[in-house]
Amino acid sequence: MSTGRRAGLWLMAFLYVLAGVMHFVRPEVYLPMMPDWLPAHRELVLLSGAAEILLGLLLLPAATRRPAAWGIILLLIAVFPANLHVALHDVPLFGAEKGAGIGNWVRLPFQLLLAWWAWAYARPEADSNR
Repeated sequence: MSTGRRAGLWLMAFLYVLAGVMHFVRPEVYLPMMPDWLPAHRELVLLSGAAEILLGLLLLPAATRRPAAWGIILLLIAVFPANLHVALHDVPLFGAEKGAGIGNWVRLPFQLLLAWWAWAYARPEADSNR
């Protein structure tokens, strides 16, 4: 794996672990993102945080990299309804008094970018020395 790909992998792992830890440190920040139709909001916030930590760590060993990258893609799909809820209802986040308007809509395609980044490590050739 090239130095750039390895750096991207470590950066992705770090960001997911950090994001996951924040779900435990400040769960109240994530609660407004939860659509009303989902049950157990706090538990789901903590579960998604645990998944981010676990998947971020599992990206690093070559033996678990591909399944972890696919897990991240599935996690991004699973949390997409929360991001859509934020955009549709202009939900204020991170203690803001007002929603971010168009900024909330930017989160949606950003999810695709994150999935593409994970997919780069989910492919069979991701572990080759090319």
